[in-house]
Amino acid sequence: MRGKLVVGNWKMNGGRAANATLLGELVAGWQTMAGRQIAVCVPYPYLAQASAALASSRIAWGAQDVSEHAPGAYTGEVSAGMIAEFGCRYAIVGHSERRQYFGETDAVVAAKARAALAAGLTPIACVGETLAEREARATVAVVMRQLDAILATVGTDAAKLVVAYEPVWAIGTGRTASPEEAQAVHATLRARLANAGAADVLLLYGGSVKADNAKALFAMADIDGGLIGGASLKSTEFLAIART
Repeated sequence: MRGKLVVGNWKMNGGRAANATLLGELVAGWQTMAGRQIAVCVPYPYLAQASAALASSRIAWGAQDVSEHAPGAYTGEVSAGMIAEFGCRYAIVGHSERRQYFGETDAVVAAKARAALAAGLTPIACVGETLAEREARATVAVVMRQLDAILATVGTDAAKLVVAYEPVWAIGTGRTASPEEAQAVHATLRARLANAGAADVLLLYGGSVKADNAKALFAMADIDGGLIGGASLKSTEFLAIART
């Protein structure tokens, strides 16, 4: 059994007071469930706050990005080793917003995954197609290209990844892939991972997941949980998704 994982991605949201309330509600509201894990990935400035609030809980925490570089003259960057010092378990790499707004290439995303692994972090490696690519029926070609770049770079460490399929057209739009559409992509990803000796990697779905659609999505054979955006900023919604 692979288990289930639900990860909250706060994106560029938060504030010390609001964070304290949200994290407190999550700690109070989450009861350990067999085979279920939850985590929150917070902006860099709040890693210490998350570490302090969650250290004695069953909730993991992580960062939303990581530099591909080792420590050095890279002003503004944050290395994997720095993130690991905060007790992070996870680091998101290759989120569609990083690819779209900051020009991250497949090679950069793969290098970030490798850097995270070298520091003992678990990369949540994101893949997904745009609306134009979907309409051109290029979904499989796009996500395979993105995944293959990561697999070629991390090599035998592929089994240590978490992979998140996030169709770009469904992120923050209120639209979501149907459970069957999402499952079809996840099954393709699973087959490629199996060929790389990583069949048991957790595969998450991300894209306007909410409590009312999570059950159907998570019931699919190859969907092992979710990477949750806006809904992770509301404790009741996030916990409801995690309990699904």
